[in-house]
Amino acid sequence: MNFKFVVLFALTLLAGSAVYGQDNVIDEVVWVVGDEAILKSEVEEARMSALYEGRKFDRDPYCVIPEEIAVQKLFLHQAALDSIEVSEAEVIQRVDYMTNMYITNIGSREKMEEYFNKTSSQIRETLRENAREGLKVQKMQQQLVGEIKVTPAEVRRYFKDLPQDSIPYIPTQVEVQIITQQPRVPLEEIESVKKRLRDFTDRITKGETSFSTLARMYSEDRGTAINGGEMPFTGRGYLDPAFANVAFNLQDPNKVSKIVESEFGFHIIQLMEKRGDRIKVRHILLKPHVPEEALISGMARLDSIADDIRNGKFTFEEAASVLSQDKDTRNNHGLLPNPNTNTSKFEMQELPPEIAKVVDKMKVGEISEAFTMIPQKTGKEECVIVKLKSRTNGHKATVADDYQNLKEIVLEKRRAEMLDKWIREKQKRTYVRINENWRNCTFKYPGWIKD
Repeated sequence: MNFKFVVLFALTLLAGSAVYGQDNVIDEVVWVVGDEAILKSEVEEARMSALYEGRKFDRDPYCVIPEEIAVQKLFLHQAALDSIEVSEAEVIQRVDYMTNMYITNIGSREKMEEYFNKTSSQIRETLRENAREGLKVQKMQQQLVGEIKVTPAEVRRYFKDLPQDSIPYIPTQVEVQIITQQPRVPLEEIESVKKRLRDFTDRITKGETSFSTLARMYSEDRGTAINGGEMPFTGRGYLDPAFANVAFNLQDPNKVSKIVESEFGFHIIQLMEKRGDRIKVRHILLKPHVPEEALISGMARLDSIADDIRNGKFTFEEAASVLSQDKDTRNNHGLLPNPNTNTSKFEMQELPPEIAKVVDKMKVGEISEAFTMIPQKTGKEECVIVKLKSRTNGHKATVADDYQNLKEIVLEKRRAEMLDKWIREKQKRTYVRINENWRNCTFKYPGWIKD
């Protein structure tokens, strides 16, 4: 139950629909967990995707898969009870990241649409709800295991007691420094976007059309556009600050907000309903688009900076501190932080795919040529050069060299034990009904079937 599972879960829904077609699946409810149903089509789609991914099952997949979905529903149910929410910004970032990952892996947006037999907006809409649920599951798990700590003595004892053939293998890890330049969007492009939004406001105010109609047709937040720009009830802290300031000051549902600039682009907003400290709004998002010549100019500037570094005019660290526009790394000499481990070391699959492809072919100390990438956080294309600061090749772990990795292994073991215990306790308090034809299984958690 981690991000990899969430990605796979999203992929199963997408790939399954491509194989079967929604109109051709005859559904039945095979499990009920609390008040949530698990459908046969969900299980079948997940099974087909798992086969495509090359997953090997040690038990009947028709037993394994519905149980995995049921476990996720336990976490989601508890997240609802604990009022755990995720921000729209987090969902958009995750959807952008997953969409870009699919495009990178499959080859192009057109090939992605062909592979899934869906338009990009349909793919994003499917990913959107899965991203929301996956983020809630992650936050729920983090809340459950957040207080677990281990001491150095526990780590040394764990390592000492391991048989030689069980000592963990530490995959190749790298440290990467980055300098970014955000291509300048021409003022006329920004004014063009604002003019379009002002025109939308005029048409809505005059009654020529509805906000929801224009959102469906033109909003570049395709996840909400399909629902007429409608966002779910959300607290202030889960929205972009500039967006929230305007949205929470709206009083009249018949009026349209002023134009708001957020980290995602420019918006107009319409109030739908307020409930205490939460709000439900519609919005239309338009993004100023970076012209090709601006990207080319940005990469040329970075290539020039890289040449100056190679020629000894200044160091990469100095350039990152002064010239980089990446605020998260600028004050750390450009060193990328790994949010999963709170260190600067990454396994290759943890890096953004655009960076991983470049770094994979580099030598330590080498500086790349300029390239473009779309960061998960902003979803805006930017120009980048990177330096490979260090590479530690894969090896058997030692306490002296790999204490942090071993600490994380012990922590993960403790977390897994706690989550395992929580699942078994939650089973006892949750209504579960399994179709008679789906009961003949050896489950990982036997408490599903109650006497």
